[in-house]
Amino acid sequence: MLSLGSGGGKTAKPSFVSYVSPEEIKKENVNDELKPHLLPGEILICEANTVVKLSREDSLQRGFYGKLICTNFKISFLSAEQLLDEVEQSYRNKLMGENDISLHCVDQIFGVYDDKKKPLLPGAVKNKIPEKLLLYCKDFRVFHFGLRYTKEEDARRLIQGIVHHCLNPTSLKCLFAFPYVGAAGGLKVGPIRIEDDPPTMMFESKNDWRGELDRTGGLLTYRIISINENYKISTRLPQFFAVPLSVADDDIKKYKGKGIPLWCWSHPSGCALLKMAAVPEAADDSASQMDKGWIERQLHILGEAHPINYMVRTEILSATLPTLQEIQASYSRFKQLFLTENAAEFWETDIKWLSALENSNWLEVIRQCLKKALDIVECLEHKNTTVVLMEENCCDLCCLVASLVQVIIDPHFRTISGFQSLIQKEWVMGCHCFLDRCNLLRNNDKEVPVFLLFLECVWQLLQQHPPAFEFTETYLTILSDSMYIPIFSTFLFNSPCQRDNNQMLDEDQRMLSRSLKLPSVWEWSVQFENSVQALFYNPVYVGKPKTDKIRRTQRVKPQRQMSLPSSPSYHNRPTSKKGFFREETDHLIKTFLGKKISRWTVTTEDHSVNYRQFYDDWRSKPVDHHGLLLPQYDGPALKVWGQRYLRWIPEVQIPGGGSTITLNKIFEIMDEINTLQTKVSQRVLKRQTSSPSSDVFTPFHQASRLSSTFPFGTIRRQSIKPRIPVSTNLSMSFGSMENLPDEEDLGVL
Repeated sequence: MLSLGSGGGKTAKPSFVSYVSPEEIKKENVNDELKPHLLPGEILICEANTVVKLSREDSLQRGFYGKLICTNFKISFLSAEQLLDEVEQSYRNKLMGENDISLHCVDQIFGVYDDKKKPLLPGAVKNKIPEKLLLYCKDFRVFHFGLRYTKEEDARRLIQGIVHHCLNPTSLKCLFAFPYVGAAGGLKVGPIRIEDDPPTMMFESKNDWRGELDRTGGLLTYRIISINENYKISTRLPQFFAVPLSVADDDIKKYKGKGIPLWCWSHPSGCALLKMAAVPEAADDSASQMDKGWIERQLHILGEAHPINYMVRTEILSATLPTLQEIQASYSRFKQLFLTENAAEFWETDIKWLSALENSNWLEVIRQCLKKALDIVECLEHKNTTVVLMEENCCDLCCLVASLVQVIIDPHFRTISGFQSLIQKEWVMGCHCFLDRCNLLRNNDKEVPVFLLFLECVWQLLQQHPPAFEFTETYLTILSDSMYIPIFSTFLFNSPCQRDNNQMLDEDQRMLSRSLKLPSVWEWSVQFENSVQALFYNPVYVGKPKTDKIRRTQRVKPQRQMSLPSSPSYHNRPTSKKGFFREETDHLIKTFLGKKISRWTVTTEDHSVNYRQFYDDWRSKPVDHHGLLLPQYDGPALKVWGQRYLRWIPEVQIPGGGSTITLNKIFEIMDEINTLQTKVSQRVLKRQTSSPSSDVFTPFHQASRLSSTFPFGTIRRQSIKPRIPVSTNLSMSFGSMENLPDEEDLGVL
């Protein structure tokens, strides 16, 4: 271990010589022998020895020295010393180690010059080398690397390589997924599921769409469209999708998918949830009137097809929800609350943490999305009204709201296979621009965490109604982390068309008569062993409805540290005049809310939904975890996703506490029950005793070493090896008696 020496105060009189001098550190060649674990297609770009990785757990006063490398996939720190001190981890990723950072996970890079932090940009490091290198990650890790003992030329080459590959714009074919799969022979890794889970429907064939239509049922008739096969009509539509029976193929060809009501979900009562992209504004008034007339006829047919309710509600999401620009600005303020560099900065910001949380407005954005979803659920469930979601391109807020509504109303989408199928249907096949919204190419200003906002809303539902979900918050956290691993086709492209075109090999390679098959993120065996995948499963999930044991869920009590303070309504605060789609709002209203359509449509402007009465009626009845599941969206009910945002902050960890201990006890009981059942069956059948098979639910060992953010945080052993001072003032560091391990520390040995 390395130490930064004594802090401030009076300088103690030198009384000893350090065990190891900086010169001796430079002569160490142990780390030269460390070999990085490279994936297929991964290439080493640059490296530097005698780099110190400072440990936040020790207030940046200790650290490990080792080798820092940069490849075309990740930044990795290698240290023989840390390997010896590493405790057993329950969470291991085959692709990324604990000290590995995906290049696309790096958010900001800073250099420390004379205790002053400055951002590092491409071409900025030319003369003076910073003393420390700080990496801020999108998964909220903060890495501190000391470069004091690194050779100047190696340090310069390393920093330039990291800055270039993390911040410079790149092209799609330069993403690591292509050399990774190409080096592996272009073979698609097959998923390994636990206990034969139902397969995830990818919605890449007509059979998948037909199966989902049959599963949801409904009274209205829909047909599966295949005229866009090979993307002949539009690159912003999947090859197959479902539309109402009244939509003709010629209409789809004419409008190229714009203004076409696309099917999302059917209610047994006959109503349905659909979504629609705006029709481009025509050049002359006559063409515009024709477009309005066509939309009017479609909505008219939808209304008349319902056996009871002839009304169709149109919901223009860009006019009633925060704009994409506001979502991005809110998240940018919110994430700063968790990017603290040391304990002192954490406690300094803790005083104003709640006010900073309120000012970020992130929880208010979540509340608006939950409220909007509840509003639409009320129309479908209580009023039997068909709802058509509208947005300019139908690929951002439409994906979010449509998915959230289906999670609330359909228990199938609260299972792991159902939830993954939902994301495939509404996000991947819905042409959500993952490539732009995650800014994987680092060349646009369109980065907006829309998909993360959806996961946030699902997490709020999960923590309010845990027995209703088959998956855990660990599953959601790992899914959010996977967005920044540029290997999976799920998050790499803006549309299925872009994915299919870029998976084809170049013309000079067509002789191989094959195309690359990028793995999907749902192939969890690419990242994790079965023991880690077991953490995805919720042990308190109610597998089958039991009407005789249904109990009403308890109301969530406000928690000061993790709750949204009382604040003015979102609509009372000033909003920006311009946004991504704000300037298009007037055009959308003119297009869809004409006088001729008003007879058949209900909008938020002329219809006030009494969803509060609907919500109160639902709350007064016992909760069926396999039925309707309404969220609480009031301020105290919304919490911060602690596992995702607080997992790397030691100061907020609860050793052996939090919900982890409860889950651990449940796992222990379930494991004991399974063991007893195995023994009983062996006695009855008189079979030979065999070791119990590894079940999905395995208790966590060493519960006292677990933290409240398990499996990402564990209580580590504190190393008390001779401290090596690396402070700026070497005379002070070498001479201070505080650098010696005290007797109490030695007694721990």
